[in-house]
Parts: sequence; C-alpha cells; structure tokens
Amino acid sequence: MSDTEIVETGAGAARITWHPADAPRLVLAVGHGAGGGIEARDLRALAGALPPLGVSVALVEQPWRVAGKKLAPAPKTLDTGWRDLWPAVAQRGLPVVAGGRSAGARVACRTAAELGAAGVLALSFPLHPPGKPEKSRAPELLGAGAPTLVVQGGNDPFGKPAEFPAPDAFPEGSYELVEVPFADHGFAVPKRAGLTQQEALDVITGAVGAWLCALTL
Repeated sequence: MSDTEIVETGAGAARITWHPADAPRLVLAVGHGAGGGIEARDLRALAGALPPLGVSVALVEQPWRVAGKKLAPAPKTLDTGWRDLWPAVAQRGLPVVAGGRSAGARVACRTAAELGAAGVLALSFPLHPPGKPEKSRAPELLGAGAPTLVVQGGNDPFGKPAEFPAPDAFPEGSYELVEVPFADHGFAVPKRAGLTQQEALDVITGAVGAWLCALTL
C-alpha cells in the first residue's frame, strides 16, 4: 500500500508517495530526473523491493512535475524544493538516505551534507552531457560528504562506469559503483543483451538493498 502527501516548498508544491515498511529502520527518499517522474522503471522496482527489507521508500515529485510543466527548472530551484521537503521525509525519526535518478541524483549529492543524509543513492548519475566528457560533474558526486552508491548503466551516454573517477578520490572515503550491464540511462536493456529487463532491475534492487542493509546508522 502507498499513500501520498503534498508538501509546500519555496519552489511550489511537491508530492511524496510513500511505500512504507512494516518495521522500518530507515527511509530512502528518492527523486526523479529531468525527463520523467516517479514512474521510472528503477524507482518503481525499488519501491516494491525495499519495504520488505525494512526500508520505507518516499518517491518524491519535484514541484515543476506536480505543476504539470514539461521542463525542469534550474538546479538552484530543484535544490530549494528538495531542501524544503526534507523535513517531511525526516519527520518519522528515522535515518534518511537521499537518492535520485539522473538530475535527481545531482540534487541528492549537492544537498546531502547540509541536510544530514545518512547516505546517497545516485541512480544513472549524469557524469557529463552526452558526447561532452570534458564537462564533468564529478565534483558534485565526490563532494556528497556521505556514504554513496552509484548504480550506472553499462551503456549510459551520460557516463559509462569506466569514465567515473577512482573511488579513492572521494574526500570522505570511497563511493561504491555498481554496473548494470548493457543498460542505458533509463536502465533499459536491448533484446540482444545477455540479460532480460527484469534481470537488469534485479541487479539494481539487489545492489541497493544490500548496500542499504550494510549502512552503519
């Protein structure tokens, strides 16, 4: 069962869809990207797989998406919305892991330290614009200041796993990176791939579940 709540922020009204665990030990608050919403296949899969592991999942829709707009606003506005809704995901008194896919992952990384996130989950982190590896966003990832897991498609045009900086460049320790073979930015896999779409999603949910369960809270 899921339930929703509207949270007013400085960027407009955000919406949180809760997928609660029966006996939660932490909350994963996860936002969507600039090209879609919480219907993304990886977010849906996590919302289904994590509650049985004691993780309540809060799927966060940014105000621009709730308002029905087609284009995401500037990063500063995205960060404002995320900061202002954070008390709503933290009010249950549990540790909160900040997460997101694509642009949402960047928001989580940029704000994790100031919000006191217990960790950061970066799904399809857009390391650089497609075809422009010189415009690296690695400083956002490396500056998250919290234990971080990156889950990246093997064929992601926004940054393949091999393009990511060495984990020991992380100033607070190491981040972990899990590759989803053959997957693109949306974690879709071609029919010729050596695994099915469901198996690709299982890689994501298995890796995220194991990482969350291992976090020292």
